[in-house]
Amino acid sequence: MNIPLSEQQCQVCLLSSRPLSSDDIANMLAAIPRWKKVQREGIDHIQREFHFRDFRNAFEFAEHIAVLAEQQDHHPSLLIEWGHVTVAWTTHKINGLHLNDFIMAAKTDLLLTSSG
Repeated sequence: MNIPLSEQQCQVCLLSSRPLSSDDIANMLAAIPRWKKVQREGIDHIQREFHFRDFRNAFEFAEHIAVLAEQQDHHPSLLIEWGHVTVAWTTHKINGLHLNDFIMAAKTDLLLTSSG
């Protein structure tokens, strides 16, 4: 039985952990189809832009992400602008993508549906 990403909890990522393979990343992205893999400074991230009707709603969504990030002890890059929030997940400790990033992306998607 596969547990949906959004129902999983982030695990401690050790320095000895390895980034996910390209095949693993492709498989995981299938579970979160609105996210895309991007590179920033040579490091893989997954990223999605969320759209809102104004700045206040965008900011409130980012605040919900901040609470989730603290609960899971895994933190994104957030860009808050009028009408949208860009969210990017990566695991700095391993300079790449880890299961935790996909868990958090799925949980971020759930925040959108639960917050309106």
